[in-house]
Amino acid sequence: MASTRKKAPAPTYRCTECGWQAIKWVGRCGECQAWGTVTEVGQQHVRTAPATTIERPALPIGEVDATRAQHRSTGVGEFDRVLGGGLVTGGVVLVAGEPGIGKSTLLLDVAARAAREGQTVLYVSGEESAAQVRLRGERIEALARDLYLANETDLATVLAQIDKLQPDLLIIDSVQTIASADVDGAPGNVSQVREVANAIIQVAKRQGIGTLLVGHVTKDGSIAGPRVLEHLVDVVVQFEGERHSRLRLVRAAKNRFGPTDEVGCFDLTEMGITGLPDPSGLFLSRMEEPVPGTCVTVTLEGRRPLVTEVQALLVPGNGGSARRTTNGVDSSRTAMILAVLDRRAGVRLRDDDCYVSTVGGAKLSEPAADLAIALALASAKDGCPMPTGTLAVGEVGLAGDVRGVGGVPRRLAEAARIGFKRAIVPAGSMGTETPPPGMRVMEVRDVHAATRAIAVPVR
Repeated sequence: MASTRKKAPAPTYRCTECGWQAIKWVGRCGECQAWGTVTEVGQQHVRTAPATTIERPALPIGEVDATRAQHRSTGVGEFDRVLGGGLVTGGVVLVAGEPGIGKSTLLLDVAARAAREGQTVLYVSGEESAAQVRLRGERIEALARDLYLANETDLATVLAQIDKLQPDLLIIDSVQTIASADVDGAPGNVSQVREVANAIIQVAKRQGIGTLLVGHVTKDGSIAGPRVLEHLVDVVVQFEGERHSRLRLVRAAKNRFGPTDEVGCFDLTEMGITGLPDPSGLFLSRMEEPVPGTCVTVTLEGRRPLVTEVQALLVPGNGGSARRTTNGVDSSRTAMILAVLDRRAGVRLRDDDCYVSTVGGAKLSEPAADLAIALALASAKDGCPMPTGTLAVGEVGLAGDVRGVGGVPRRLAEAARIGFKRAIVPAGSMGTETPPPGMRVMEVRDVHAATRAIAVPVR
């Protein structure tokens, strides 16, 4: 006789980092590729909801009120640039970055500026006490009458604070510290973060509250918690910067209300964080006389050109393998440029210890900086400085060719604005564009021609 015993439900396994699910245990998550994060959570049953009465019927797209999607300035110009003009009523922004990079300082400044403009602001701090936030507010002069502080970690209490105050702007610092009593698990796990984010986003959309959520990041720099969190919010903003550097870059990884190719520049000081509407010159040395081994390039951070100086130093090796040390530039790409110079341009560097660095803690990641690195190395080898007021832009190929890069006219316009008179660019980069007034542009096809060009004095 066949057994009538029901089969036990199969367990479900879920990644604690991104929420990916599987029917059996695996050592590595199939979504975020993290190791050891898949745990058993039990089976989930699919539920269907019955149809209900429609309270807000669908409207023709031409009759939808578009005023709710208009931007409202935060009072911080560089932050508005990244957001596409400011905060949108009911929009939810996720602000992520490493600890100590300046997220809380910037958001407290935004909160105070909004409060001074007559808005009611609620700042919920789950990591610091209200007294600690108050002390920071005094230091950066961010005390305002309509700025309210709450030190809460319970979701129900946070929602009650929102219902009582009815704020125009809500700041949660951070979403990983808030927990719901209706969900099992410690604050910050997948279920808690999803529940907290959903509840806050629903309130923000329903009441038209501009919301800023602070999010933690993992060791590799990605946003901690379930990946669905990034899909739920309207804007994802990333803070970037080195701990030893005062410069902070803010860029949008996702923006439903504006572009994602804008970058905001900030200066972090003891008195707070301030916007830098004109960051050009931060990454240039202040030497009065030209020095061998230096070359200037112009990189594009989003749509913003930044003038950056590359420095190279060569020291005769002591035998064996030569040292290759870099700071601010990719070491693998620098090794490739060294090989190209040695093989294609006749600049013998294989026996020298090589040190390449940027000025001011800048990071050069785009290939457009290749030519500047190559010319800095060639200048260091010859012991002759580049002509004053010269910059170089271009990608270097393994064949020794100099390839074109995008946005050359925009790069040269920024360099000419701060006083550069000469530029070395790939052949054909200008197209039908004319050089900026007062700037001489020399187009080169290969690295060998570029190294010869830096020996020509400026006329």
